[in-house]
Amino acid sequence: MAATPIAVITGASSGIGAATARQLAAAGYRVVLTARRKDRIEALAAEINDAGHHATAYALDVTDRDAVNEFATAFRTLAVLVNNAGGALGADPVATGDPADWRQMYETNVIGTLNVTQALLPALTGSGDGTVVILSSTAGLSTYEGGGGYVAAKHGEHVLAETLRLEIVGTPVRVIEVAPGMVKTEEFATTRFRGDTEKAAKVYAGVDAPLTADDVADTITWAVTRPSHVNIDLLVVRPRAQASNSKVHRTA
Repeated sequence: MAATPIAVITGASSGIGAATARQLAAAGYRVVLTARRKDRIEALAAEINDAGHHATAYALDVTDRDAVNEFATAFRTLAVLVNNAGGALGADPVATGDPADWRQMYETNVIGTLNVTQALLPALTGSGDGTVVILSSTAGLSTYEGGGGYVAAKHGEHVLAETLRLEIVGTPVRVIEVAPGMVKTEEFATTRFRGDTEKAAKVYAGVDAPLTADDVADTITWAVTRPSHVNIDLLVVRPRAQASNSKVHRTA
């Protein structure tokens, strides 16, 4: 009897990461949930297990290379890695942006993805059929005012995915990049504006049906569950109301 394939999801404590964990578990994967907030991922693991699936929680800061290396020792083989941990801080112009915010976004989005991917790539390769998913953003493909630091980080993540795919071609590992546009989750915009819920609400004001975490998780799960020879290099997903990063139809 074949072993249940394992999927690691970073940043699984909320939003897209949590939704992806639920959907991959329902698709038959044993999911390993990582995030800094241990209580959140333990609660999610319990929910998934209570639903008859298989989940384990592991508190992890993806920017801590020693901790990531220790985490990786648990896996001889691994089917899927979903690099979801990341996020945005601030919306200041380049002229006044806080370098500390830029540094933190780069460390989380790019170095965090690098750390986990490097540490788990041997196990993904050893599985004979591994998949790396990098959740970037449409911010990694084009810029917009007030987004310089986040855009720079997501461009870095996009290039990481593109370069890795070139470098490991011929190995049994796919590299999939999913780049969402406007997604309304419970924390993304609120975190970006440091808890200012009024500013966060304005991001989505008047937008008819922005994407949800489940929409993006569904896209990730679809890409991961394609036949092994099918690689979804880059999948851009936006709500119908969003034509580009800077052109959004609002009803009010």
